[in-house]
Amino acid sequence: MASSYRLPFRPVLALSLSAGLLVLTGCGSSADTAAAPKAGGPVVVATTAWEAALAKAAGAKEVKVLVPATLKHAPDYELKPSDLTTVAGADFVLYAAFEPFAGKVKEATGSKAKAVEVTLDDSRKVTAAEVTRLGALFGTEQAAAQWNTAFAAEYDRLAQQVKAKWPGGKAPVVVTQVFTGWAADLAGAQPVGSYGPEAVTPAQLAELSGKKPQFVLENAAMSTGTVLPGSTAKQLNISNYPGPDLDLLAVYRTAAGQLEQAFGAS
Repeated sequence: MASSYRLPFRPVLALSLSAGLLVLTGCGSSADTAAAPKAGGPVVVATTAWEAALAKAAGAKEVKVLVPATLKHAPDYELKPSDLTTVAGADFVLYAAFEPFAGKVKEATGSKAKAVEVTLDDSRKVTAAEVTRLGALFGTEQAAAQWNTAFAAEYDRLAQQVKAKWPGGKAPVVVTQVFTGWAADLAGAQPVGSYGPEAVTPAQLAELSGKKPQFVLENAAMSTGTVLPGSTAKQLNISNYPGPDLDLLAVYRTAAGQLEQAFGAS
C-alpha cells in the first residue's frame, strides 16, 4: 500500500498483552535525533516488512520484523506479548501511523529505544528521502547514500524497459488505487482517475469506466476483486510490500515486470 491510510481502530490485544505493557514501561521518542555510531550497528525492530526493508536499505544490519511478511494485509495483525518484548530490546522501533497497533508499539519502546514514525509510500522521492533520513538516524549515512545511488540507477533502468513496452508506443491510460500511483509513475502512464481505499461505488464505477482506461492498477494488499466490472481495462494487482528477504528493490522490479508483460500483450 503506498502511502499512509487510516483504518478504524479495532481492539486486538488480549488482556495478557495489557499486563505485559505494565512491565515494559517508559516513553519512546519519535524525534529525528542521530544516533552515535555503534559497533555492529543499531538493533532495529520494524512493525512490517516495509519499514524493515527501508531500515535495511538505510544500512541497518540487525533488523527484526513483528508482522510476518507473508500476511497479505499487515494492519490486520494482532500483536503478541513476545512482540512487545522484542520491541523493548531495540535501539530503534519503526512504525507507520496508520497501523492500528502503532500506539501499543510506541508504549512498549521503553527508555532505550527511539520510536520512529516512517512514511510508507513507494514513490521514488519518498523512498529515497526515508532511506536518507533513517541512515542519518542510524549513523549509517554512507550505506544509505550507496543504496540510493543504486536505487536511482535501477529505477531509471526499469522505467525505460517499461516505456519500451507501451502499447502502440503511447503512454497507456490507467486508473490507480490511491496507493498505487507510484507504479503509474514508474510506467510513465497517464492516470485518468483513482479510487479507494474503500471499494468503488456505483457512481465511481460509471465515472472511471467512462474514461476508458486501458489498465487498472489495483492494490494487492487491499484488493476487493475486479475493480471495474464490465470494463475492457486489464487489472494488475500491484504489491507495495517487500517479501521476507526485505529487498525493497524487488518491489519495483516485480511491478515493472507486471507492467511490461501487460503492456506488451496489448
